[in-house]
This record gives sequence, C-alpha cells and structure tokens, in this order.
Amino acid sequence: MNPDPNQPRTANRYETGDLPAIEEHELPPGRHQFHKERLMNRIHDDRLAAAAAPPAPRNPFLRKAILLPAAAVLAGALAVGVLALTPGGVQAPDDRASGPVLTTSIGTVDAHGAPRLLDRISLAAAGTDAPDGRTGQYVYIESRIANTYVKTVNGESSLVGRPLHTRQSWKSPDGLKGWLIEPGTTGPEGITLEGPDENGDVPKPHLGAPSYDYLAALPTDPDALLDKIYRETEGQGRNKDQQAFTTIGDLLVESWPSPRLTAALYRTAAKIPGVVTVDSATDAVGRKGVAVARFDATSGQRTEWIFDSKTLAFLGERTVQVEGTSDDGLIKPGTVVYTHAIMVRAFVDGVKVTP
Repeated sequence: MNPDPNQPRTANRYETGDLPAIEEHELPPGRHQFHKERLMNRIHDDRLAAAAAPPAPRNPFLRKAILLPAAAVLAGALAVGVLALTPGGVQAPDDRASGPVLTTSIGTVDAHGAPRLLDRISLAAAGTDAPDGRTGQYVYIESRIANTYVKTVNGESSLVGRPLHTRQSWKSPDGLKGWLIEPGTTGPEGITLEGPDENGDVPKPHLGAPSYDYLAALPTDPDALLDKIYRETEGQGRNKDQQAFTTIGDLLVESWPSPRLTAALYRTAAKIPGVVTVDSATDAVGRKGVAVARFDATSGQRTEWIFDSKTLAFLGERTVQVEGTSDDGLIKPGTVVYTHAIMVRAFVDGVKVTP
C-alpha cells in the first residue's frame, strides 16, 4: 500500500501494490473542462473569466485554482530516476493553511531579492542528476492539493475550502498518451488523456501543453527563452509579464525538464519585471520555506513558488489573496486560493503504476 500521502516520501523508499481508493467529491465550479477527455483540454478560470482576455492554452495535466492560475517550479534531488521531496532539517511549527476556508499569514516581500535567490536556485538545479527513463516508460507525478473557492447555490454564495487530496498523473514522453486521477475531477479509476484533440487532430505539444520531449528541445539561453515565451503567449492573460511568469511555472509544475532547462527557466523568471522573494511560505503539507513570487494587481493575489530555505529544493506552490477582496467580498487577504505540494516525480512502466 502507498503511505499516507500527507507524509513526504524519502528517496530510498519504494512501494508496491494497488492504488489507494480515492473518494470522489462534488466537482467545484470552474474546475477542469475536459474536451472529450483528451489531451488538448483547456482550463478556464471561474469568476474572473468574464473580465479577462481569452485564456492561454493549458496543459491538461495541470490543475488550476478556481480564481487564478498558479505556477510551480522544480529544483531538488534526483535519485535513480525518482524525485522525492522531504523536509530539510528541523521544521518550524505546522502553520499550513487549515480550516474550512484556507487561511495563512502573509509573508514579507523583498522587491530586489529575486535575481540573487533565483541564481542560487538555478545553480542547485543545474547540479542535480538528469531524469533517467527507459523507452516506453511514463513520467509519474504525485501531488497533494487543496483550494478555496466561491460556491453559489440558489443565488446564495459562500466560501468553501476543498480538502487536501492526492492527484496522480502519468504522461508519455511524447505527450500522446496519459492518464489522470484526481478526486472531484475524475472518477476513482481516472480518465485517459489519449487521442485526438477537439478538432480531431493529433495534438502537438506546445508551451501551454508541453511534453517531456518538447521541453528537451527548448532553448536554454534565458534571453532566447523569454523572447519565445513572450512571442508565443502574446495576447494571452491580462499582462504579458504575469503571463510569462505563469507560463514558466506551468512548464515545470507537472513535467520533468532536464536540469539544464530547469536552471534556465529560473534564470528566465529572474528577468521578468515584478518577480520578488517572500521571506516565509508554507506548502500544502506543512513544509516551510522561502518563496519566489509575483503579484497580480488585477486580482490582488500573489502566486508563490516555495523552496526549502536550506537545500533550495522545490516544495510546492500556493496562491494567496494579499490585497483587496474578490468581487463579492468573500475572499479576503490571507485566504489561500490554491495550495499544492509535489510529493513524487518518477519514471514508471505504465499508467496506474506507482514507484
């Protein structure tokens, strides 16, 4: 049996056996919109969509918060083709977001600290071992996720916290085959993400829906990479810099790029105006660290990429309301709109197979 998903797995721990039973929850409004349960589905923001520009194409393996896309990045120890994330050193008191509505303290921002921190994170990422998969294997990613959203019933709106749950995805290196299991989004057995897109065409990986092989072909010069992101996401989102920050996070959140590309993505993020550091942030399973973040002035929300303060390993991400309130006044400062912890990345021999 798999261990309690709340507990991060250590690098030398492997499990066998059947997947745990997954309880199915009511699908919150604004969650994944699967187009024919295929690879090219797009995820739409719920309440902000009316005021937004047309949303960017999204990787169907990426989960999104109800109100705002969140992003995540990767830097950590790779061992025998498996990335397993564990707390570093003595942990601070457990101050993870908790309660029916997720809330947290808001960390202090350093407006000038991002380039220096991202350079250190980039160096740490570049020094890790490259993923070592065999032909025919799949990239497996296991996460722990929770979110807060506005639920409206019979014209009455209330703020609801969706409990922490496990999300599992499998993706072939070419991006043509895949499987997803997530309570509230899929049934207990999950859904296939294989086959033609909504137009009947064979899907081609792109910045909004990258594959392992696609990432391997991206430029690793930060200037060239940022130029490509700006060009290919032009007109998406409300602000080109916020969209670039989101796109970089989306490229990493549930893919497995090489250490060289990972390092380049961090250095690219450092070139985006408005990227800052946050002195304290806690991921979905209570691991505390520092964060690289960007504030979206339109929503008043800040997306934070969380790293272990000692090892600089990526821990997870969260989106926090830091200024103002949502349109209906229900989401107030300190509300965690979305929180996500990466638990395992590994190559496995097939869908529904775990390390």
